[in-house]
Amino acid sequence: MRLKLSFVPINGNIIIDNVSLNKHAVQGFIYSLLKGSKYEAMHDVPKFKFFTFSDVFRDSRGFYTLLISSPDREFILTLYERLKGKEKIYIGKYELRLIEVKKFSLKLKKAFQTGSPVVLYRDSRKNEYFKLHEHRDLRFFLDRLKENAEKKFNAFYGDEFYLDGPIFDRLIPKIRKNGKIDVYVKVIKWGVPFAVIGSNWELLEKERIKPEERKFYKFIMEAGLGEKNSLGFGFLNPIRR
Repeated sequence: MRLKLSFVPINGNIIIDNVSLNKHAVQGFIYSLLKGSKYEAMHDVPKFKFFTFSDVFRDSRGFYTLLISSPDREFILTLYERLKGKEKIYIGKYELRLIEVKKFSLKLKKAFQTGSPVVLYRDSRKNEYFKLHEHRDLRFFLDRLKENAEKKFNAFYGDEFYLDGPIFDRLIPKIRKNGKIDVYVKVIKWGVPFAVIGSNWELLEKERIKPEERKFYKFIMEAGLGEKNSLGFGFLNPIRR
């Protein structure tokens, strides 16, 4: 399930982008809405969080827009109830006028594109991120994506599902102006900046999703792909092909 937030700055001269609207601040905003709910302790529990959010973008009306997704319907409904009727919200240093809050669900497709970078560790013990342009190992990328998705799915459902074959059959990366694929996102936590490295994709496609695999792909469509989902990475949008 998904939640769409549309907003504008109270000070109309302020320009918001994904550099100024820090992902840690967005994460903190989401956690603040959970106070007093059954999800209040989510931030402190060392396990998968099962939600993610998109990069901020402008919609067709020119409003700033943020999408939040989760396979946990009640989680999205909790956020919706906390936001419904609010006129103003605060994300980091920004005071924002809330234009619209909308909850909705999407049908599963066999193709996706990213709404925020997909992040994977090459070696988590060394805090080393996988860099597609540098490491040039698509097999590692696909295997790690699949392994991570299976772990999250099985933790959420208490299952022992394992996908037969690759998680995607066709991939088209979004190439930056400098010819590279990898993106470096600066995140500021408690005043300390650090870089998160990931990649954006124009297309991530599974040629055929079997009936017994639909639940798995529906899950990753809402929980996010790769690591650091609750920090706003790995957001997926289904697309028609």
